[in-house]
Amino acid sequence: MSAIPGEVDTDRQPPMTVPLRHFLVGSALLVAGGVTGVLDAVGVLSGVAVLAHLHLLLAGWVCVTIMGAMVQFVPVWSNVALHSRRLATAQLWLVAAGVGGMAVSFATGALGWVHAFGGLALAGFWTFAYNVGRTLLGARPWDVTERHFAFALACFAVVPAMGFALAMDYSIPFLAESPVARYRLTAAHATLAVFGAVLATVLGALYQLATMFTQTELHGVDVHLRRFEQAGYPAGVVALATGRLLGSAPLARVGGLLVALALGGFAVVLARKFVETSVERTPMLSRYAVAAAAMAAWALLTGRAWLADPLAPTALFGGGPPHLLAFGVVGFVVLGTLYHVVPFIVWVHRYSDRLGYEPVPMVDDLYDDRIAVADLACVTLGASGLVAATAFDRSIAVTAAAGALATVGFALFATNVLLVVREHSPRPLRAVLVSRLGEGGDPTGDSASDGPNPTEDTVR
Repeated sequence: MSAIPGEVDTDRQPPMTVPLRHFLVGSALLVAGGVTGVLDAVGVLSGVAVLAHLHLLLAGWVCVTIMGAMVQFVPVWSNVALHSRRLATAQLWLVAAGVGGMAVSFATGALGWVHAFGGLALAGFWTFAYNVGRTLLGARPWDVTERHFAFALACFAVVPAMGFALAMDYSIPFLAESPVARYRLTAAHATLAVFGAVLATVLGALYQLATMFTQTELHGVDVHLRRFEQAGYPAGVVALATGRLLGSAPLARVGGLLVALALGGFAVVLARKFVETSVERTPMLSRYAVAAAAMAAWALLTGRAWLADPLAPTALFGGGPPHLLAFGVVGFVVLGTLYHVVPFIVWVHRYSDRLGYEPVPMVDDLYDDRIAVADLACVTLGASGLVAATAFDRSIAVTAAAGALATVGFALFATNVLLVVREHSPRPLRAVLVSRLGEGGDPTGDSASDGPNPTEDTVR
C-alpha cells in the first residue's frame, strides 16, 4: 500500500470553517466530559452521571471529531465532492445539542427528557451517515481506509437508533415486555458504538496517517496482518454485538476473539512503523506511540477476558480497566490527529499563498510546544492513574485526583488548539464558530476549494 495517494483532487473538500467548527465544539465537549467525570467521582452530581460522562466523551468529543474529520478527509482521499455542505453544518449542531442535552438530563436525573434530546442526536448522526455515505458511494473501488469508513458509517446509522430506543424506554417502558432485555440492547449498543463507529474509523484513518507521517510503508508481516484485520475485525464486531444482543456466549466469544486478535495485530503493525521511521517526533506521533502500546496491552487482557465470559458486564469494553481503551487508544489517537489537522487547515488558509514570497512559519510552529508537552504529561499521568485506580485501588480520592489531572490535560490541549485558530486563522474565531445553513455554512465566503491536501502536501 502506498503511503501517499497517487491522485487527489483538493477542490473536493469543504470550506475551512466546516471541519474546524467540529473540532472546536468537540474540544469543548471533551473538557465538559472530563469535568463531569471528576464531579461524579466526588459525588457532586445526582442522576446517572456516569452516562453523562460517557456520552460527552464518546458520543460528544470523539464522534463529533470523527464527523469533522470525515467531511474533510473522505472528499480529499476518495476524489469525490462532498454530497452536501449544508448537511455537514446541520449535523454538527444537531449532535452537539442532542448530546449536550442528554448529558444534562443524565446528570440531573431528568431521564424523561433523554429521548427528546436523543432524537436530536439521532437526526444529527443519521444526517452525517447519509451525507458521507452518499459521498463515499461515488468512490470506486474502495481501499482499506474507505472500507473501514463504510463499516463505521453503517454503525453510525444503527447505534443512534438503539440509543433512541433505550432513551424512550425511560419514558415509555416497553423493553421489559419485548424479546430483547434492556441490558442486552445496552450491551449491543455500546459494542457497536465503541468497536464499530469509533474504532473502525480510527483503524481506517491510521492505515493512512501512520504510514504517511512516519514515511514508511506496509511490508512483510504488515500486509498479512492487514488482510486478517480488514476481514476479521468487522466480522468480529458484528458477531460480538449480535451475541450480546441475543445472549449467545459462543457467538460473542468468537466475535470477541476476532476483535482482540485483529486489534492486537494492528498494534504490531503500528509499532513497526515507529521502529522503522526516521522522522522527527511530533505531538501527533508521540500520542500515536502511546496508543500503539495501549492497544497491545488491551488486546492481551481482552482476549483472555472474552474467552472466559464475553457477556460479563465487567468485560463490556474488554479486559482490564475501560480507561485503557477509552483514553489509551481512542483518546490519544484523536488528540494526536488533531494536533496536526487543526494547525494544517489553518496554515493552508493563512500562509500557503505566501510560501516562497516571504518567511512563513511551519505547521508545527503554530501551536505552543510547551503546552503540548504539558498536556501530554497530564493526560498520560491522569489516564495511567485512572487505569491503576480501576485495577488496584478504587478509592474516590485516587480516582478524582487522576481524573482531575487528565481534565487539566484536556483543557491545556483545547487551549492550545483554540490559540492556533485565534492567532493564525484568516477568519475571526467567531466566524469559525458561527454558521448559517448556507452552502457550506461558511459565513465568511470561503470558496469551494480548501487548498492543498493536508496529508499529501505535508509529506512532500
